[in-house]
Amino acid sequence: MEPDDIDISVVIPVYNEEENVGPLMQELDEALTSTGKKFEVICVNDASTDGSLTTLKELRGAYPWLRIIDHTVNSGESAGEATGMQYARGAIVITMDADQQMDPADIPAFLEAMKPGVTAVCGVRRKRQDDFVRRMSTKIANAYRNWITGDKITDAGCTYRAIRREALREIPVFNGMHRFLPTMLRYQGYQVEEIYINHRPRTRGVSKYGVGNRLWRGIKDCLGMRWYRSRVVKGGRSHEV
Repeated sequence: MEPDDIDISVVIPVYNEEENVGPLMQELDEALTSTGKKFEVICVNDASTDGSLTTLKELRGAYPWLRIIDHTVNSGESAGEATGMQYARGAIVITMDADQQMDPADIPAFLEAMKPGVTAVCGVRRKRQDDFVRRMSTKIANAYRNWITGDKITDAGCTYRAIRREALREIPVFNGMHRFLPTMLRYQGYQVEEIYINHRPRTRGVSKYGVGNRLWRGIKDCLGMRWYRSRVVKGGRSHEV
């Protein structure tokens, strides 16, 4: 297919999720087919040490819309998202995790919320299915983040989003980018909306994040966002005539 033939690109960073990618692809097939739009799913294998890459290659035989990008070095979730966005051909790019905690059945709701003038729609986990420590640390982090950045994002830790591909050209790539993507879009003058989504408990695999590996990096990233806000050049306002 030519790039203009694709309506939706789903970008999924994958790291050691061999048990989840199969069921996830089945759910995505049902949800995306129901939209009646042309789509692709881009799984970015972030140098997994389990059988994720092998499983994805096997799944490609059953799902011809599946594209696989392989990182030779483990680079993190932001790098996985950035790589997938680089390869995406759809007019709308949907990002999500591979752990099956995000429900593909919510995709039509994201598309419905993409009204004219709306550049991005961010998910807010209605009933978060994580332990108390993770829920509380996220609540505190969101409050601190919004205070420092001057933004109001209800659930910055939720990477389930729909974004117009044309707006991604001006986004800088750095470790932690995936947590600040909505804020950077707003800084550039784009309209960002939120919708409530279903959140499911993890039933397979192991979480890659904890309080320790997010706290200090998140604080530094927030300060970086303050600098970016003061220097940002508004994007998406020009076209050839």
